[in-house]
Parts: sequence; structure tokens; C-alpha cells
Amino acid sequence: MLRTIAGRSLPSTLARVPVRFYTTPPPPPKAKPSRLKPQDAEESIEGESVDTSSTFTPQPFNAPGGGPFGGSSFRDAALTTIVGLGMVFFGGVGYVKWYKINALDLLSRAKGFQIEGAFAAGYDPALELAAFQTLPSGEMEHEDGEFDFEGYSNTPWAQHLRRREQEWIDTIVKGQEPGHYFMLLGPKGSGKGTMILDAMAAVQADGVAMLDAHPDLEVFRLKFGKAINYEYNQDSQAGLFQRRDPREGGPALDIERAMNKLEKVALKLTRQRGKPLILIINNVHFFKNDDEGRNMLLQLQQRAESWAASGIVTCVFMSDDFWPFYVMRKTASRMNASRFQRVLSIYDLNSKEALHAAMRMRMDMNKGTTPSVLEEAVSIVGGRLSYLNKVARSRDMVNTAKVLLATEKAWLRSQIGLISDCDDDVMDEQKWSSCSWLLLREFVMIRKEHERARDEARAAGEAVEDLPLPVIPYWKCRQIMTRADFLEELDRVNIISIDVHHDVRPDSNLILLASREVVEEEGFDDLLDSVRGRIDEIESLHRTRELTFKDLQAGDMIRLSVDKGGTRTV
Repeated sequence: MLRTIAGRSLPSTLARVPVRFYTTPPPPPKAKPSRLKPQDAEESIEGESVDTSSTFTPQPFNAPGGGPFGGSSFRDAALTTIVGLGMVFFGGVGYVKWYKINALDLLSRAKGFQIEGAFAAGYDPALELAAFQTLPSGEMEHEDGEFDFEGYSNTPWAQHLRRREQEWIDTIVKGQEPGHYFMLLGPKGSGKGTMILDAMAAVQADGVAMLDAHPDLEVFRLKFGKAINYEYNQDSQAGLFQRRDPREGGPALDIERAMNKLEKVALKLTRQRGKPLILIINNVHFFKNDDEGRNMLLQLQQRAESWAASGIVTCVFMSDDFWPFYVMRKTASRMNASRFQRVLSIYDLNSKEALHAAMRMRMDMNKGTTPSVLEEAVSIVGGRLSYLNKVARSRDMVNTAKVLLATEKAWLRSQIGLISDCDDDVMDEQKWSSCSWLLLREFVMIRKEHERARDEARAAGEAVEDLPLPVIPYWKCRQIMTRADFLEELDRVNIISIDVHHDVRPDSNLILLASREVVEEEGFDDLLDSVRGRIDEIESLHRTRELTFKDLQAGDMIRLSVDKGGTRTV
């Protein structure tokens, strides 16, 4: 078959020339000066002239298997895959080596992105938030007209109050107590965090890192990494692809890896500083009191024990509830024995200290008050620093104290309110409420005895000290409540407080006064007895067995004999 060009047939010799197909159309001809002679510039093919003054060099298509390594497409694909994976592998190995060196490099401390930066003097997230205060300008009132911020100064409300425990806290935060780890145990708002932050501010957070616990261990994992400037995915090749390493088995393993890195940094910095690093974990009671939460607490305690033995890191645990101490004391060996007590119980201020603190707070706000008003307000709220702060900011201190008491009383009744004719569906809740009121009524009776003894001492002309909160030993509380499993729940909801000596007291003076108002109401004892009697009736119904007799006709009689004499047959 003949080939044609522009509708004309070509000779058979040209038709048999193999034709190549190109992947792209040929470029337009370029005008180039021809080196051929004019007579050779044109060739005629059957009378048609063809211009050969320009040439085109096509790029042939390289089909698979036609490369320099032979004609196997499988071999080319395998070679390409091997080269690509090798580049990724060796690049990942180099990245991991660089990260591990950079994460522990002391030269990068100034950047603040590595672990050393978390313990460098200067900026600390917890201290920065505590120091920052956004104060309202002018006068700002509550909807009830209680709070007045006019004249409020920049002075922290606890700056002029130095508690007895502050010296111990300063010694710990300065790193002068190596070889031990500590726990601060006390009710919410008693001043544990304030003392820690004051001690950190005194040393500009040099060698100190602080974080809060969280019920979700994944969130705690992120908090722990942020506190020590550690990114969990950066020390594995999987971090290049933002995928979790197969070795990661959850937050517990991630935190263990972070503590391994922290241990290496602590070994290096302790040799240079001559004192240990300080790691503070606040609110450890936020961990759930289940297997997962207790295992995390045990994991942190094991590290605290080993770090205390080597003197490289001093851990400080803070808790509002008693159960973390109860869990940790089982395996604690360096938390209890030392020059001074390693478990510090933080209590409320006594009356003298509370009056002094409230007076200094009012002075800082440029507000004056009479001693009688100050004493009356302090007698209601007690020595809880958080309550003193609210009362001191108020225009009418006594009225604000009474509002706080009414609020606490309403909250207390919402938690353990009594229902006289309760249904069996709420029997368990009423068991807890009735047993709780048995304990609170005992606290009220002890306070009345203290007041009677104080009045007799004053009548005799003797010096009378302040009335502390009533205290009942843990073992006796179990007897009063007739239950052993309710104390932990009362501690969790901040109705009672348990210290390291296993002494139980009301959580605050407001709780005691609110309980006293409820107990002294008319008919309270009858209500409590009726609830307990109703519980006994429901339990007796649950224990009752019903006998059913079948095939009985009208007029049939059943004779039932009960022998309580205990007659024994031989």
C-alpha cells in the first residue's frame, strides 16, 4: 500500500520506510541558514518540491523495559521502590539522631523549645498566668451590690501573709531538700497553690516545672509534655508521616518515654547546678480512683522514688482529697522519713491569723473597716483564704459572709438532703445522706461542747484560745456512720477533710455553721429517725420471703407453727 503526502502517492521505496510515532507533535520549523547549495536546497518528488532547509529531531518515547538496565519492567519498578525506601529510611535515621542530640543540647536552652528550656530561669506558664492580673477600672459592682473593686491595687492578696508552712515550701522549691519527694494535702482553697507560686516567684522558676493532673490520661499526657517541652512524636521516624509509633501503647507508655528523656536532662543539669530539679504535679486527686488512675499515680511515684534516691529530681504532689495519699503511702519509702515531715497537711488559718490576713487585704484595697465588723465576718467564713479574699473585696463584709453561708447551706442540702417518705429507688442515696448527717450532727455537738468550755473559762477569768474545727478520728467516724465506704465520697465532694494523721474535720467553717443551722432546726432529729426507719422498712421488705400455697379450696385451713425455742433433735 502506498503512502501519500498532501494527497499525492509516494514511491514504493519511501512507503516501505519505517514510520516512528511521537508522543508530542513536532515543533514548528525554525528558519535556519542553509548550508546546502541552492541547487540542492530543494528536492522534487514527482514534481513536488520539499524544503529541507530546517530539520527536526524528535524525542522518542521510552517504553517500560527499554531503559539502560535491560528490558524488564519489574526490575525497574523494584529498583525505583528500593531507592525511594532507602532514601526515606536513611533520612529518618538522620532525623532521629539529630532530634535526640538537639533535644538534650544545652546550647538550645535559650530557644526555649527543648527540655532544658522548661527548667530555665525566667518564663514559666503557670507562674506567668498567676502573675498576670486583669483588673477592672473604676467601680464594678455585683448584681446584688456586694462587690466593689474601686481602689483595688496590683498587690497580690496573699503577699503580706506568710504562713508557717511557707518556709518549708521555699526550702523544697529551692532544691535544698534532695533525696525525698513530698505531698501537700489540704482542702480546696487553703493556700497550697499560692505558697508554691510564691516560692517559684522567689527563684524565678529556676529549675522548676509545674503542671496539673487531669482525669483523661491523654490530656495529662499533653500537659506533661508541655510542662517539660517534649514532643512525643519527634523522636521516632513515624513522626515524619505524623503517624504513631508502633511502640506507643497509650498515654502511660508515652509518659514513661518522656520521663526517660527528663531523667537524662536531670542527670546533666544536676551536675552543673549542684541541686535537683523540681517537678510539681498539682491536683493529683483529679486522677480517677480506678485501676487506670491508680496505675498512673503509681507510675509517677516509682519515678519519684528513683529520682529521690539519686537526688536528681524532687517531685511534689498536691491533692485536695485523701485517697491519693492512701494509695501512695503503701509503697512510699522516701516520702515519710526525713528531717521534717514529708507529707504536709495544710489547714485553715486560726482566728488571729485570719483577722490579720483580712485586715491586710482591706488595707491593700484602700478600704477601712471597724474591728467588730471584721471579727464578725471572720467568725462566719473562718480561716479559708479563698473565702477571706471574697469577703475582703466586698463593700459589706458581714452581708457577703452571710450570703456565702446561705449558699453553702443550700448546696449542702442539695448534696445530702433528707427525704422522709422515700421510695425504694433512692434508698442507697438516702443511706448515704442519713449516715452523713449522723457525722455532721456529731461535729455540731462537739462544737457546742467547745463553746461551753470556752464560756466557763471566760467566766473564770482564764485566757481562752481560738476554737478550732472539731476533729474526730477516722476509725470513730466509721462507727458513727455505721458505714466504712462513705467517708471517701464525703471527702471528694468537699464536705469533710481528712489529714495525714487520719483525723476527720468539716471541710470549712462555713460547712460547720451550715450543718449547725440544719441540725438545730425544729424536727430535724425526728426527720433523721424517720428516714432511717424508712430505710429499715425497705430493707426488711427486701429480706422478706413470700410463701405461696397452691391447690387450696374455699374453707381450707393452714396451720403454721414457729418454734423460737431452738429445740434440737438428737
